Amino acid sequence: MDGLSGHSQSRRIDIGHISLNVRESGSGPLMLFFHGITSNSAVFGPLMEKLSDRFTTVAVDQRGHGRSDKPEVGYEAGDYADDIAGLIRTLDRGRAILVGHSLGARNSVTAAARYPDLVRSVVAIDFTPFIEAEAFDALEARVNAGDQLFKDIAAIEAYLAARYPNIPADAIKVRAASGYQPTEGGLRPLASPTAMAQTARGLRADLAGAYRDVSRPVLIVRGEASKLVSPAALAKTSRLRPDLPVVVVPGADHYVNEVSPETTLKAITNFIDA
Repeated sequence: MDGLSGHSQSRRIDIGHISLNVRESGSGPLMLFFHGITSNSAVFGPLMEKLSDRFTTVAVDQRGHGRSDKPEVGYEAGDYADDIAGLIRTLDRGRAILVGHSLGARNSVTAAARYPDLVRSVVAIDFTPFIEAEAFDALEARVNAGDQLFKDIAAIEAYLAARYPNIPADAIKVRAASGYQPTEGGLRPLASPTAMAQTARGLRADLAGAYRDVSRPVLIVRGEASKLVSPAALAKTSRLRPDLPVVVVPGADHYVNEVSPETTLKAITNFIDA
């Protein structure tokens, strides 16, 4: 049981240097979804359901997360971007639209800057250059606190509801059902703690170059109440790339696609149709 609604199929794909677990649905042009740190592909269920009548939607467990491979090292932006390129080549369905949240947004923009021939466009949800050190400090503390043993699903749901106070209960249930595995004495996160620690550190790397260099269309989405991407970070990013459209989602925090799925869907479809 993994809490993902709809008719998506799960499978592992060997892309040469790593195997990634994906959930796949629909038909049409390729649209890939990349989750945030400690999360997994299941969180995109509601968006995939709405978009899979127009697109082949593929949500990915990124390296170190979910049911994908978890190497000991290799958690910088370039490692994740190389995985995206390898996956697009292996799927062999033409250029992909990339939809990424947080870590996934960083990885998607990096992939588009490095591999423009593989990417149609990017929707980058709540991750930009110029994020302040204090925001990363708070993120890292939350990430490292998540590696614990839970006695049952109810305990996981209570923990997640406290950690993500604005995420609706049904989305919390999806995270709880999809992100943990039975172990001696209870349940532990599927995400590898060493991978999470390395990934969190890697998020601090300067992203301005990738945003400056990216030549594919990029939509920047920010939650109005985001504690990660400050108004100042967004403003600096817009000065770096005044040509990139920006949508600020009212009332949403960092977890825009889970807190405001309908608004996120509208932003994605408006951007693609434009």
